[in-house]
Amino acid sequence: MHNYEVGEKMINQNTDDEDWLVDPRKARSRARLLDAATSLLSTGGIEAVTVDAVTKASKVARTTLYRHFTDSTQLLAAAFERLLPPVTAPPASGTIREQLIELLDRQAKLIEEAPAQLTMLGWLALGSAQPGTAGTASHPEEDRNPVNSLRARVVNQYREPFDRILGSPEAQQELGRFDTNLALTQLVGPIVFTRLTALPPIGPAERQQLVDDFLAARSAHAR
Repeated sequence: MHNYEVGEKMINQNTDDEDWLVDPRKARSRARLLDAATSLLSTGGIEAVTVDAVTKASKVARTTLYRHFTDSTQLLAAAFERLLPPVTAPPASGTIREQLIELLDRQAKLIEEAPAQLTMLGWLALGSAQPGTAGTASHPEEDRNPVNSLRARVVNQYREPFDRILGSPEAQQELGRFDTNLALTQLVGPIVFTRLTALPPIGPAERQQLVDDFLAARSAHAR
């Protein structure tokens, strides 16, 4: 074998080894950044998650942070997403009323017991995820935009279970055609509003009343 062929094989081998090392290093640095960001978010709120604070806590260089996230908005969105619990599946059986009450109870518990959930909803609702950032392409070194990913997770967490119940043939037959956006606002909106405004939480009886009022209005409209 010629010397140049041996040299080329050694170069290719070294390149392969370096490529193999890059991904684990990248994953570790991203994990350390998110560990720091979620810890700061949990203990100090949104204001605590700054680039300086995250790089100091994670011991990851600022230049490395910007290889993972284009700005602090994307970093915060990724931290929020990390704190989201698993998606709550809708009840598998029961009447439409029973399914809605059970699902509303689950969502209320999630909102009431997870302060980060409430903070995240308020952050998104206030437009803190700038449209310019949320609408752009993903960072060159990331395969997704953290802001868009967070919004998708929120949809899965809060909307999809209701869509599956309200979009079922049984619900369509019982309630007729209606705007599911408005339905979700009517059912979940009061729970979020009372938490955001520090009003007394809506209890089980009040949640049942929300469902009953919604169903009564829809049934009357469907006739």
